[in-house]
Amino acid sequence: MSPPLAGVQVVEYAQYVAGPLCGVLLADLGAEVIKVEPPAGDAYRYVMPAAAPGVGRYFVPLNRGKRSVVIDLKTEAGRRSSERLLDSADVVVHNFPSERARRFGLDWDAVHAIRAGLVVGLISSYGPTGPLAGAPAYDLVAQARAGLLTAHASPGDRVPVRAGGIPMADLTAGLLLATGVLAALVRARDSGVGELVEVSLLAAALAVQLQDLFWLPGEAAALEARPADRARLEARASEIAGGVAMNPYYRCFEASDGFIAVACLNLVQRLALLDVFGLEDDTVDAPDLVPDDPAVLAAKEGLTAEIERAIERRSTSEWLELLESAGVPCGVVQSRETVYADPQVVASGLVGEVEQPGLGSVRLLAPFIRVGGEAVAVAAAPALGADTESVLGELG
Repeated sequence: MSPPLAGVQVVEYAQYVAGPLCGVLLADLGAEVIKVEPPAGDAYRYVMPAAAPGVGRYFVPLNRGKRSVVIDLKTEAGRRSSERLLDSADVVVHNFPSERARRFGLDWDAVHAIRAGLVVGLISSYGPTGPLAGAPAYDLVAQARAGLLTAHASPGDRVPVRAGGIPMADLTAGLLLATGVLAALVRARDSGVGELVEVSLLAAALAVQLQDLFWLPGEAAALEARPADRARLEARASEIAGGVAMNPYYRCFEASDGFIAVACLNLVQRLALLDVFGLEDDTVDAPDLVPDDPAVLAAKEGLTAEIERAIERRSTSEWLELLESAGVPCGVVQSRETVYADPQVVASGLVGEVEQPGLGSVRLLAPFIRVGGEAVAVAAAPALGADTESVLGELG
């Protein structure tokens, strides 16, 4: 079977993370993704750490499987070449602010005039309206404004930090944009008219917190409208630490040789965990609620501490075997450096190995979407301008 997006051509002008991730997802589904870069290349090629001179370590996995074309959109000849590309494309993805998009002929009116059926996927900072429309922002700033940066805090944090250093707003925006582009492609197939699909980094940083951004009547009015400060950061750290201390059902524990994660989300699973240790918990029905009675809270923390002490006495493999046989969802905690050796990761076909120009044989995450049970072959990221002659030659 051919992949579902076979025959779909995507022209990607985006740089850094969010837009290129959208492009990777579409390429994984079979689209031909032509990455248009300025003469100096996508700035993410040079973001440290470098895997080799001119090859950014983060650039490769976000641009595997694409073709690279160098076009200088600041020149008239470059804009003409860009128009020829768009005339044969189905999707265009970019993250230019509105003024630059107009200057480069990539605003909606210009693109729609070239080809009415084009789907335009746009990553913006804050969206098309409001006091910050058009203002620049990156992942860290979007997380900060959306409250995501303070969703996690550790005791002693002097300032908010990104959890794990992960660009959650960028990655979520790329996923959301790919979803919107696919929906627009379906409608364009029937109507012949393309659409503008826009996702902002701010919206993506809020989307990650979908289940938490929910207030009951009266709660929102009681919320303080002042920005986060050190006191709030410390309060959040204490809240997180307190939740870990009183709830043994959804957290990590230290065994004699490493860590295990336990995830009991329903009563049957929680009772199974208690049964393993021969314990009882009067609050097992609602373990996340903080009791008003200090004695009850102390009892909850004592129960958790007792389980902690028991788990410390045996190895991760022993506990995983015991807990799994009891019906307790659990898993070993791995580092990023070891996940590619995990038998399940390997068996799932998630480890890719390609010959990357300038680097040799590298391992990276393989395409992670499967359609019809078919695994998509992983391909290298393109060298800057590697496909300029062939792509533009195809356009005459």
